[in-house]
Amino acid sequence: MSQYFDIGDETLWNPSNGASRLFQRQVAVFEAELELPSGIGPMENDECQISPDTFETFVNALLAKHRTTSHSIWLALCDGFTATVLVLAERAGITVDWARYAAAPNAPLEDVQVSTVTGMSAPADGGAWAAGLRERARELGRRMPR
Repeated sequence: MSQYFDIGDETLWNPSNGASRLFQRQVAVFEAELELPSGIGPMENDECQISPDTFETFVNALLAKHRTTSHSIWLALCDGFTATVLVLAERAGITVDWARYAAAPNAPLEDVQVSTVTGMSAPADGGAWAAGLRERARELGRRMPR
């Protein structure tokens, strides 16, 4: 069995039930973390509709949050979800302004990693950060059937 994540009549992703359930639970976690709706609707009859405008806002907020943290555990917990969301965003025709995110964050840093040895760490170089996320999304996209 599988489920469908759609925008209108176009299927963006057709994962197995288990992958779909896990992803939907992560959506709820990140909606709470960002205090924003994702635009990813409920699963009904094995189909989930995504609202493109709401989803675009969510994608940009997720990337902004990701860009302003250097906490290795937060990033480890977030990276797979973020890459999966980026695949869906690309398939939905959402354009990500990578240059904006690659620039040094102009928002205050959040969830920074603090070490007694090195002090507070800074977020990754913007180019490397963007390239890493884009590569992870490309890898996942090859494994995300429509």
